[in-house]
Amino acid sequence: MKKLFTLLLLTGSCAFSYAQLRLAVLGGPHSASVTEKNSLPGWDSLTKPGYKSRSGLNIGIMAEVPLGGNFYLHPGVFYMAKGRKFEKFYDTSVTKNDTLSRQQNFSANYIDIPINLTYKIPLGKKSNFLLSAGPYISFFYNGKSTIESRVAVGDSTTKYNKDETRLETGNATGKMKTVDIGINARAGFELGSFLLTGFLSQGLTNFYTASYDGTFKHRVIGASIGFWLNGAQTERKPKDRDHDGIPDNEDACPLVAGPASTHGCPDRDGDGVADNVDKCPDVAGLPKYKGCPIPDNDGDGINDEEDQCPDKPGVAKYKGCPIPDRDGDGINDEEDQCPDKPGVAKYKGCPIPDSDGDGINDEEDKCPNEPGPRENNGCPVIKKEIVEKVNYAAKNIFFATGSDKITPASFKALDDVAAILHENPALHLSVEGHSDNVGNAAKNQTLSQKRADAVQQYLIQKGIAADRLQATGYGQEKPVADNSTAEGRAKNRRVELKLSQQ
Repeated sequence: MKKLFTLLLLTGSCAFSYAQLRLAVLGGPHSASVTEKNSLPGWDSLTKPGYKSRSGLNIGIMAEVPLGGNFYLHPGVFYMAKGRKFEKFYDTSVTKNDTLSRQQNFSANYIDIPINLTYKIPLGKKSNFLLSAGPYISFFYNGKSTIESRVAVGDSTTKYNKDETRLETGNATGKMKTVDIGINARAGFELGSFLLTGFLSQGLTNFYTASYDGTFKHRVIGASIGFWLNGAQTERKPKDRDHDGIPDNEDACPLVAGPASTHGCPDRDGDGVADNVDKCPDVAGLPKYKGCPIPDNDGDGINDEEDQCPDKPGVAKYKGCPIPDRDGDGINDEEDQCPDKPGVAKYKGCPIPDSDGDGINDEEDKCPNEPGPRENNGCPVIKKEIVEKVNYAAKNIFFATGSDKITPASFKALDDVAAILHENPALHLSVEGHSDNVGNAAKNQTLSQKRADAVQQYLIQKGIAADRLQATGYGQEKPVADNSTAEGRAKNRRVELKLSQQ
């Protein structure tokens, strides 16, 4: 307990050293329990009903830091008794069991450090309703586990056993974790310096290592009463004889009400220039012109003394003169690389480029140097006979059974595809491997990828650039026929070749 009081005193001294802080002492009773989850057989029906919450005590110190408006920060340090109880009484007439009863008290004491954001709802001059929530970090302080049992030694003799084990921290079985993290909420009333609140805290981390697979999280529901040790800091209001909200010691006209903008002196036009120095007291102006409006003959918002075109509206960038824009495309001639031809800002005032003249912007044209229709993204349409040749070749690609080795019967078809790609350097080829559903799906996927890779590698060896080829294995994902028949499975074991222009 000596360490606890030392920590509380240090917290209190730090709070008093900060002029904006208030410090409160809180304490009260609570009910502690443990939320346990495991997969032990029969635990929910046989063991879990025996666990009960245990009563405990909370005591600590809470600080208050104003954040503005009705919001406050409430950090604190609390001593918190946590844990649970277990009770079970055995009916020996039904179950043959020498143990008549078993009771366990799991007591774990912590130092909780909550950091809550609090909102106060005023109820009266000195009373508020508090709503508070936030995270907490908890440090294991000490604890013990006590097991009491009554055992039937004979037909008429019972024996009472009591075992008490001190809880220790560590990562081994039966050990407590040093640190626990959770969330908490508090609500209640602040009546002057008196506090009456209820709270709920829920642990988020597993605080105990059991001999079986399970998680253990603390839960505490309780109430606290307390009081503020020091009052909220108030300031003595300075004298304000003209009642304009400006203290006399800061008011240039302490006997006549006026706004803060003129240091408490009257300002009829509200321009921030006091009437006694305003040359235009009934027309809003600027201090620069002693309260008179800015002279601006062309109405472009630029003072005539700085406006090089005072009779023609302009912009500040050109010292009050209009922006030069000969082609009228809204882009200043100094930034327009095509000042005599309307364009767009993206191309610095020049028209959108269309290198192949097919009416499709180069950025949208996948073949910017070859004209093509819009529906084909600006690329020339691939000739039907080329597509048919590639499709025919795809149907004549064969592999050794269960292997990615290409059989010699496939060489001519692949050589034809390589020749087509050599003759059409703008074409790209996607190689897709597919399988039937016989066997393991993962192995089918791997084999289909290897076969697609083998076709790609063959074409690379024939001089086709790797960046024009893409190999993808789909396994059994995309069947084209019924896998329940041998004919359908044969159709599904295939390689597809798809041409594109990129």
